[in-house]
Amino acid sequence: MSNNDDTKNPSVEHRDPQYFGYYAQLQHQQNMLQDNVRTSTYRSAILLNGPGCFQNKTVMDVGAGSGILSYFAVQAGASQVYAVEASGMAKKMKKLVEAPNTNAFLKGKVEVINAKIEDPDLPIPKVDTIISEPIGVLLFHERMLESYIYARDHYLKPGGALFPSKGNIYLAPFTDATLWSETMAKARFWEQHNFYGINLTSLYKDARDEMFGMPVVGHFDHRNLITTPTVLDTYPVDFSSVTLPELLDITMPFKWSAGYTGLMHGVAGWFDLIFAPPPYDEESKTKNDPNLLNTTIEMSTGPAAERTHWQQVRFLFKEPLAVNATQTIRGWMRAVVNDMRSYTIFVEVVVGDDTLLSDPNEMDTKTFGQEEEKDKNEPLRRRACWELHEQTYNYNYTPGLVSDHKPEYSCLYEPENAIDQRVDQQPSSSLALPSQQQVIDITTPEVNNVMENYENFVN
Repeated sequence: MSNNDDTKNPSVEHRDPQYFGYYAQLQHQQNMLQDNVRTSTYRSAILLNGPGCFQNKTVMDVGAGSGILSYFAVQAGASQVYAVEASGMAKKMKKLVEAPNTNAFLKGKVEVINAKIEDPDLPIPKVDTIISEPIGVLLFHERMLESYIYARDHYLKPGGALFPSKGNIYLAPFTDATLWSETMAKARFWEQHNFYGINLTSLYKDARDEMFGMPVVGHFDHRNLITTPTVLDTYPVDFSSVTLPELLDITMPFKWSAGYTGLMHGVAGWFDLIFAPPPYDEESKTKNDPNLLNTTIEMSTGPAAERTHWQQVRFLFKEPLAVNATQTIRGWMRAVVNDMRSYTIFVEVVVGDDTLLSDPNEMDTKTFGQEEEKDKNEPLRRRACWELHEQTYNYNYTPGLVSDHKPEYSCLYEPENAIDQRVDQQPSSSLALPSQQQVIDITTPEVNNVMENYENFVN
C-alpha cells in the first residue's frame, strides 16, 4: 500500500445525507438480507465462534443496518451488543428490539446507537469483539472500511476479535467482445454525422471516454478469464493491522501468464472475506488455547462462486490488448480515495517481460490515461483510469445457461500442445461421447433472485 505524505483524505461528509438516506430504506436492507451467501456466511462465522468470541462478551456492530449481525451475536451468547447505525434505519432497528411479545431473546441485550462511529463521546466502552459488514465493490468502495478500522483503533480491547478479519482482492485479465461492443455501440451513437439534421460528431470522444470510464458491475462467466488467479496472486488486506493512511492510497501489482491467445478487453476484480478468531499475530497464535472451539470461515465473491450482491467489477479498455498464450502480462492497479465515498482507479498493463512498466508512485494523476502520442506508439501497453463510484451494471450472464462451453466460444485459443496433452490424458471411452454436464435450472431461486436487480449506491 502506498503511503505518500502528500496524500490527503478527501472529506465525505457532503455525501452523508444521500449515503445514509440510501441505507435507511428497507428495500435496500432487504436486498442485503436476501443475499443468502452474505448473510448465512456471517451467521456461520458468528455462531461457530460463539464460545471464544461472543459468549458472555461485549460486542460492537459497526454500521449495523437492520441489526441482523447484532441479533446473530446475541444468539451466539453475547452479553451486550452496541449496534451503531448512522442512518434512519436505527429507529426501525429499535422497533425490532423493543417490540412487545416478539424477539424476547433480544430484550436488554442490544443497545441501538444512532450515530457515526467517528462521532465523539459515544456511550460505548471497550468491547471484546467488533462485527461489521463494511464491504463494497472491489472490497473498498463506499469507504466504510475506514469506519471499521476507526472502531478497531478506538473501541476494541487488546487481543479482541474482528469479524471479518481479512480480505483478499483478486485481479485478472478477461475477454468479453460482447460487452466491449455494446459499450462501443453506446459511444457510436454520438458519432452519427446527421441526427435529425444535427451533427453530433464533436461529442463522440467525450461519449467514448464516459462509457469506457464506467466500471461494469455484474456477474460474468469465469470462463472468459485469460488466466485464473490463485490465492497466491491476491492482494491481502489484514483488518487487524491495516492503518487508516494505508487505506487512502492502495497499489496492487500483478503478474499473470496468459493461458490463451486472444484479446484482453480489460481487468476484472473481486474479493474473498475471511472470518477468523484471534490471535491475529503469528507469535500469539502458538499460544492459543487448543481446547477452545474456534472456526475460520471464508466467503468468495468470485465469478466461479455462488452469486452475491457485490458480484464482480470489470474495467474496460477503450482499445483491447492482444496477448498470446504463455506471454507474461504485468502491471499495477492504484486506487486513490476521492470525495465521493469511493476511489479513483488507475491501471497500467504491459505485455512481455521486456516491456518497460512505469512506477505507479511517479504517475501524474491529472494526465494519466489520456491518449498521448507516446501511448499510441506502444501497442503492448494500456493505461486507463476509472471512477469506481460511476458504476454501470450488466446482468446478461446467467450461470448454467450455457453448459457446453469451449474456450473458442469466447474467442480464446489454447496453445496446440496444451490441447494435445489434454487429449492424450483422456481415457479413450471419454472421447466416444460428450460428457453429460449438469445444467442449472434457471428458474430456481439460486439463479433468479432479488439480487439480480440490486444496484449499489452511486452518485
